[in-house]
Amino acid sequence: MRRVFLLMLFGVVTFGLWSLGAQPNVAVYVYNSEVMIFWDPSDTYSNEIIAMNNMYEQLIRYDPFTDSFQPVLAESYEKSADGLTWTFYLRKGVKFHTGNELTAEAVKFSIERTIERGMGASYIWAPVEEIEVVDRYTVRFHLKYPAPLDLIASGAYAAFVFDPEYSDHEWFAAGHDSGTGPYTVEAWKPGDYLILKRFDDYWRGWEGNHFDKVIFKVVPEPSTRRLMLEAGTADYTNMLPITEIEALKDNPEVEIVTTPSFQNLLALFNTRKPPLDNVLVRRALAYTIPYQDIIDGVRFGYARQSRGVVPYGLWGYSDRVKQYTYSLEAARFYLAQAGYPKGGFKLLLTHVAGDEDERRVAELWKSTLAKLGIELEIRGMPWEAQVELGQAPDPTKRQDIFLFYWWPDYPHPHSFLREMFGTRDEILFNFTYYSNPLFDELIARAEELAGIDRAEAINLYVEAQNILMEEAPGVAIYDLKYARAKRTSLKGYVDNPAYPHVVFWYECWREE
Repeated sequence: MRRVFLLMLFGVVTFGLWSLGAQPNVAVYVYNSEVMIFWDPSDTYSNEIIAMNNMYEQLIRYDPFTDSFQPVLAESYEKSADGLTWTFYLRKGVKFHTGNELTAEAVKFSIERTIERGMGASYIWAPVEEIEVVDRYTVRFHLKYPAPLDLIASGAYAAFVFDPEYSDHEWFAAGHDSGTGPYTVEAWKPGDYLILKRFDDYWRGWEGNHFDKVIFKVVPEPSTRRLMLEAGTADYTNMLPITEIEALKDNPEVEIVTTPSFQNLLALFNTRKPPLDNVLVRRALAYTIPYQDIIDGVRFGYARQSRGVVPYGLWGYSDRVKQYTYSLEAARFYLAQAGYPKGGFKLLLTHVAGDEDERRVAELWKSTLAKLGIELEIRGMPWEAQVELGQAPDPTKRQDIFLFYWWPDYPHPHSFLREMFGTRDEILFNFTYYSNPLFDELIARAEELAGIDRAEAINLYVEAQNILMEEAPGVAIYDLKYARAKRTSLKGYVDNPAYPHVVFWYECWREE
């Protein structure tokens, strides 16, 4: 049944996959929106995290449950007593998908190119002063200040190593890769699917149970993704509404995997567009969100109300950060102070089309805003279109509220604070369009202290978050508890919140 369905689903592309004689072992991940937003491993900064982390590798990988690091391209590493010098000893005999060998020169080139391009999450390398090639398999990083380079080098974005000889941006953008990971690109149809095939010369080898190919299929409709999972035509899916998760619980062929996450849902306010350019209106809106109703009615308890912007469980979270509550009385007070005692204005909220939880959150919020005379227009959009509107040149043409999830570029509070609220020359993900020099100074100082005095860094991050709570450029609504739906036959899967939504497919196999 699985084989017939895949033939029908992927047509000519998949036909070649099955005409090889022996049936390849194929995994299917159905995703709720476009997978490949960025192809360049230096620029990656969006959904492609789920594919890129199977095509490319970092020097090391972080395990947040044990606060430890696993060797990947580097067999070991060490740092100096002052935290300013980090030396990585590379694994020998690793090949890129191009056939060329991994060397220290390639590591240096990859990171320097990422820094120079200045795209995506490249900011994580800001502490690096110089990268030194000690010998063919040893690379040394000299830092400007004692940052936690192990967290940076294991990042889910911007830490990938690739072949310098195959690093042209346009070549990447055409659907190519030059990583060292277990899988490489076979076929890609934008907005539809991405097919990865195993890289035969992968350094860990292919003995034992592994998938030969992985198909990432774009399926926006939650009900369709659920049906595919139940029918056995998909192995794994992301971000199913909890109503669908609850309906799957009694299916013995489906397993629900629950884990903590470093992901939260945020409502970002357009601080450049009336009436949200008024801080009093923004504070009022923060009091209109029915937090507990959302957690109970949308997430069925698979979440907790956010406190500040840094999610629960990630260092930098603190109960010393102000937390808004649902209070129409407080909202009316601030609206009256702002000159809107009866509301009387309309707001546009955008969210990703196909994300049922985001839609339901927006609907609950709409009903409370209506009690204050505020009309909320809810617009579900493809992710690329939502971002395009958010980056429109004229701030008054943009949305009023940008509803979306954030997960970390690397396991560091800076990822949440700088990218969405730091002053920027270009928007990227600061869909509040907020700028505050004191806030910028606090998070910059905190980043510099993080490698030697984490407690003081946390104090500064707390102070910075309380500034956000007072000025309310946006508000985090809840911190997610992941509830993943997968086939019971899919084995080896471990949900690592430092790599959100990533299935490390090499570690997995199907047990029929």
